[in-house]
Amino acid sequence: MGKNMHIDVHHVTRVEGHGNIVVNVTNGTVDQCEWRVPEAPRFFESMVRGRHYTEVARITSRICGICSIGHSLASVKATEDALGIPLSAQSLTLRRLAKHAENIDSHIVHVLFLVAPDLLGAPSVFPLVPTHGDVIRRALRLKRFGHEFGSLLCGRTTHPTRIVPGGFAELPTLDELKTIRSRIDKELVPDLAAILEVIASLAGKFPVFQRPTEYLALHSDEEYALYDGDVQSVLPDGTKQVYKVRDYRQCTNEYVDARSTAKYARNKLASYMAGALARFNNNYEQLHPVARKLADGLGFQGLCFNPYLNSAVQVVETVHSVHESIRLLDELIAGGVQDEPLGQPTRFGPGSGAVEVPRGILFHHYSYDKDFMCLGGDCVIPTNQNHANIQLDFEKLVPELLAADKTEKEMELGLEMLVRAYDPCISCSTHYLDVRFVR
Repeated sequence: MGKNMHIDVHHVTRVEGHGNIVVNVTNGTVDQCEWRVPEAPRFFESMVRGRHYTEVARITSRICGICSIGHSLASVKATEDALGIPLSAQSLTLRRLAKHAENIDSHIVHVLFLVAPDLLGAPSVFPLVPTHGDVIRRALRLKRFGHEFGSLLCGRTTHPTRIVPGGFAELPTLDELKTIRSRIDKELVPDLAAILEVIASLAGKFPVFQRPTEYLALHSDEEYALYDGDVQSVLPDGTKQVYKVRDYRQCTNEYVDARSTAKYARNKLASYMAGALARFNNNYEQLHPVARKLADGLGFQGLCFNPYLNSAVQVVETVHSVHESIRLLDELIAGGVQDEPLGQPTRFGPGSGAVEVPRGILFHHYSYDKDFMCLGGDCVIPTNQNHANIQLDFEKLVPELLAADKTEKEMELGLEMLVRAYDPCISCSTHYLDVRFVR
């Protein structure tokens, strides 16, 4: 006789926001297998209507307290595209640095505080304090460094104050840049090297699971695309397709699903994945050599189809961001920090912007009138792009876990770990409200 199982996880822990897992198995047959998002919708796209272009990024940075820098950058890029606002080379370098600071901060929190307990058999990071105290102290120092790095560049990491259309409202001083550069050598690099040894020792504990899908990310031939680039999709057979950022709706194709208050997305296949693994699959050749060496050492060869390894790729990206930050800081310090005026509008109309936030590719789009007032906005969040992919992962994973004779608790953990691997920001993704009147 087949197994009977009922899994009902109400609010998965160690993720941002609320997501539920429901699985019912009767006599070995899967009757129900669902990833559900019950979060209340949010109305940021409505909040920007009627706002002056100088206000929009301040509002949309509040979409997320973790990816505030990324939302600010995507927002100002869309505004600059719409209004023809020029950006200096110095501002471009500072924005790229801000993107690396956000990645370091967020990736450390996700991998070492939210994912690592699963790999070590702990319910949270707190039981690991007596046994892995040194590692946790290093992790806290790394997280603090990322936060302070972002705050130096952006005024504050959560809801930045300095990132504005046309440049920066305030610039870091040369002495501040020299200090943070010195701290990278003295603090960041040694702590990260020690953490990498721990990560390497845990590499074999990531679940083995394969589901080839489509991977969507920014791509540039010049660099590992985080701040700029075109949109690129890669299919499991290696086929690639490139889109301009302004054509983002052609590849996101959002739609409504009854299981979720967040929209789903799809492109060439039934779903696609955004995030670190999608970036890696689209941009491996552009990784910093030190990060590429780490990826090779972890056994990443060619396209990777295991979503659990999204977290491992975040470690690779952290190493990349550290070494790219060194290069960009040295470049800035050598040239000095120059006071410069903000770029000003030269036209009006629609515009789009995209950046890679830790959880994947993020799109902002606005339209402005002749007075530079916003007529409306559209934000496509990485996590809502991943919801359909998580659902299809579940539908393949559950039968495999049943065939492997996993217990109900083991299956529940495997599903929770899969959700956590995506590093979801669930409340940021909810935009949809279905109102039904019953009379």
